[in-house]
Amino acid sequence: MQEHDTAWVRTEMALAQQAPAGVRGPIAWVRKNLIGSVGDTILTVLGIALVVMILPPIINWAFISAQWVGSDRSVCATAAQGGVQPDGWSGACWAFVNAKFGQFMLGRYPIEERWRPILVAILFVALLVPLLIPRVPRKGLNAILLFLVLPIVAFVLLVGGMFGLPHVETQLWGGLLVTLSLAFVGIAVSLPFGIVLALGRRSKMPIVKMLCVIFIEFVRGIPLITVLFFASVMLPLFLPPGVSFDKFLRALIGFSLFAAAYMAEVVRGGLQAIPKGQYEGADSLGLGYWQKMNFIVLPQALKLVIPGIVNTFIGMLKDTSLVIIISMFDLLGVVKQNFSDPNWATPQTTKSGLIFAAFVFWLFCFGMSRYSMYTERRLDTGHKR
Repeated sequence: MQEHDTAWVRTEMALAQQAPAGVRGPIAWVRKNLIGSVGDTILTVLGIALVVMILPPIINWAFISAQWVGSDRSVCATAAQGGVQPDGWSGACWAFVNAKFGQFMLGRYPIEERWRPILVAILFVALLVPLLIPRVPRKGLNAILLFLVLPIVAFVLLVGGMFGLPHVETQLWGGLLVTLSLAFVGIAVSLPFGIVLALGRRSKMPIVKMLCVIFIEFVRGIPLITVLFFASVMLPLFLPPGVSFDKFLRALIGFSLFAAAYMAEVVRGGLQAIPKGQYEGADSLGLGYWQKMNFIVLPQALKLVIPGIVNTFIGMLKDTSLVIIISMFDLLGVVKQNFSDPNWATPQTTKSGLIFAAFVFWLFCFGMSRYSMYTERRLDTGHKR
């Protein structure tokens, strides 16, 4: 029997060791991402130079030289403009934003009744946050409370006229209240309605398919301004004499239907991306049409088009500014409306108000974008075993 020398065979597991210093840490990150090649180095140097040139003046205007408090335009105007600032001064007028903050948020909603929209906002956040956290249980109940119960409670609180609450006309609404109301209702309505339209457009029933195609192509072929104008001005002309409903409600309906048409095409793209084998596999299990769609097709299709869905949501949020065409004032509309206040008319007021509005819009859009990316990563199970 031949003997073999096994002295070279390892008898215990090697301990894990750290990666070499040259491939880990901040220095390695800089080498890899900023100066990995000549082109990267040139772009890095140009980027740093651009930041050094632009960032200090922005910081100085927005923070260092800015005026944070004040009761009128004098704190944001130079001596030549009738203010207290020295000639040549330039800085943000956050005092204007601070003085008008209530209007920016709620428009002309009565001050003594502003607790009502604030309570609605608290309830909205309290129901939305658990719905967005995957580990929180009872998602079904949470969704029912958010999308079915909260709208009824919000209507009672915001409009009033019942349970002893004074009636507040929607003409007095404005600011972020209008922006978020339109966006929330548009999102809550457009996604399920868009799914139905997408399924209808792919239906084998000729009449259903034709109606869905006509609706989608007609709505997508006209601007949102036209839809809002028609809903606000033209629609009452087609109603029976004495029949009318609130202009804000008409804007909500027009806005939601417009968004649903675009959402339908996004969802249809996801449906077309599902392989035919998934449909055949569902049929082989004896699943009916709605079972096949609910359990097999739609979950995969919606996961594929999450970026498109969120992109539509973001566009809806920004498009709420177009309601100014029907004399309703969202956040941007209220900000621009207050530029005409002679007590705050300065060159810096306009810049500060627009930057504030842009920041609020960016905050909501960025939040939706980041949550979309998080959802994509959580549902991206193709690489897992």
